[in-house]
Amino acid sequence: MPGASILFAAAIWAHAALAVPVARSAYAVKETHYVPRRWTLKGRAPKHQMLALQIGVKQGDFDALERNLYEISDPDHARYGQHLSHDEVNTLVKPTDEALDAVHEWLLSNGIGEFDYSQAKDWISVKISVEKAEELLATEYSVYVHQDGTEHSRTTEWSLPRHLHDHIDTIQPTTSFMRARTNDVGGERQLKKRDGPWPPADYQPPTDPAIARACSINGTTPECFKTLYKTKGYKQKVAGKNQIGFNNYLAEVPIRPDAALFLQKYEPSAVKGAYEYKFISIDGGPYHDGPSTPTELANGTDKEANLDVQTILGMTYPMPVTAYTTGGEPPQIPDEAAGDPPGNEPYLAWVTYALSQKKPPQVISTSYGDDEQTVPIAYAKRVCSSFAQLGARGVTLLFSSGDHGVGNAAGNDASACISNDGKNTTKFLPSFPASCPYVTTVGATQNFQPETAAYRPADSLGPDGALHAYYASGSGFSDYFPRPSYQDQAVKSYLKKIGSLHKGLYNTHGRGYPDIAAQGLYFQYFWNATNAVISGTSASTPLTAGILALVNDALISSGKPTLGFLNPWLYKKGYKGFTDILSGGNGGCNTTGFPLTEGWDPVTGFGTPIFPEIVKLAGGKC
Repeated sequence: MPGASILFAAAIWAHAALAVPVARSAYAVKETHYVPRRWTLKGRAPKHQMLALQIGVKQGDFDALERNLYEISDPDHARYGQHLSHDEVNTLVKPTDEALDAVHEWLLSNGIGEFDYSQAKDWISVKISVEKAEELLATEYSVYVHQDGTEHSRTTEWSLPRHLHDHIDTIQPTTSFMRARTNDVGGERQLKKRDGPWPPADYQPPTDPAIARACSINGTTPECFKTLYKTKGYKQKVAGKNQIGFNNYLAEVPIRPDAALFLQKYEPSAVKGAYEYKFISIDGGPYHDGPSTPTELANGTDKEANLDVQTILGMTYPMPVTAYTTGGEPPQIPDEAAGDPPGNEPYLAWVTYALSQKKPPQVISTSYGDDEQTVPIAYAKRVCSSFAQLGARGVTLLFSSGDHGVGNAAGNDASACISNDGKNTTKFLPSFPASCPYVTTVGATQNFQPETAAYRPADSLGPDGALHAYYASGSGFSDYFPRPSYQDQAVKSYLKKIGSLHKGLYNTHGRGYPDIAAQGLYFQYFWNATNAVISGTSASTPLTAGILALVNDALISSGKPTLGFLNPWLYKKGYKGFTDILSGGNGGCNTTGFPLTEGWDPVTGFGTPIFPEIVKLAGGKC
């Protein structure tokens, strides 16, 4: 399938020519951002390197969009479930003519006459050289190298004419050093002959015979999840109307033959699903239908994509599934002759495409994230506001919470938990987009009866006889986004319980996450035609998405609206349909992390789903 464009060409010449020219004003700094740790300056960026600039024009009435979002997501409001249409959302966020005219005049006066709009016209895309971008933004681009070898052309400061400061929220790539990464910890440090205790000494076998038969610490399967979360036996009624989707970044591609092998072994009735799911390539995302390529195998890619598609198909077949694969890494190309540059940071590329669709899937899972502090706050807020637009249209967006506890960095190393404020302050590191208040963030559990928070020390022996990496369900409080009203009571109650623990290491006024959790340890999956196990909130998130998609099936067949943006309902009444997790570990930054408590906590949220209870609380029938 050819790549799907995320933007559509806008014929603006007549409009711009008729616009009243805005008097040119002096330039002033619009944004500065420190270079994050682990990035090193290499040298000036090549002048002829091409950039795909994304200009975030100030939205017309986001406050009204947010008000609508909360009203239609509040189970006690008269408008609950009355999701907005594609056109209604675009009308609310479309920039004013004044803003668009001012930006057009600025671009045209700088000799830039070709640019594209998003459908709501709140993003403008411009393809220009580094040399031209430096002139346009009164800045200098340099090449920065991450310790893993990733290179980006970025700047630490850029400017705009003063009269545009109120009309433009953000422009990227400029100061963004984000590197979307998978939230899975499947890679073994080394293989060895098993010589330690297995299962672990603290493992408690299930006492429920059905769970004991279905679930094994040696590797979980769809049969286990269906039994544990009580979807087993549910017959879908409106699979054609109800859909689910999941995102892939970093050149990840779900491999159909691997999915078929997984389903043949663990869910034979769903084997056809391996070849029936829809594949959409966005912004140059890779696509193929056969086995992994030699390059993919050598790089170990496609493990995350395989985990997602196999988990979702195992839970939801015959529900239609859409796999999105989005390019955008890196957001520059070598020279002018290289053709169209790939898009910007991948979350924006994907959400812009999703917003252009009349009927996106009702539940969409994303198992990627990055340090919040590597993302400029203005850009993070605009991407987050785009997630709100999807929520207002009735889409449930799930993001994984991360796999390194409060640190969002590999291992339990305090040296990695350093602020990006120029002062090198030791602190907990929240993750983005997990910290966005308009998405539902998913943590991880392990064991079965009882389930506990997912935690595994470094070099722990696994069921495959390998030593596995450190792993703790991601958790934290945003430094960018204030605590939303829907979770005010739950978070205040938790903070009162823990008192001064870790005082000064996190923002007590920030949006807390995760919101809910699900199994996230030792999932059975296939990669390169080989059965193995993999762990992470990358596993918890597609699993939760599958369960919530089944809830939507029950709601639609009962004549009820789909769940949509989940959180206001979840924090007001939906939490009663989840099993509270009361034990297990956390960690990160060489600390004990956040403790689990009764009720919501920033490790497993409100806990794990109980399918029939969620359906009942949402007004449907199983």
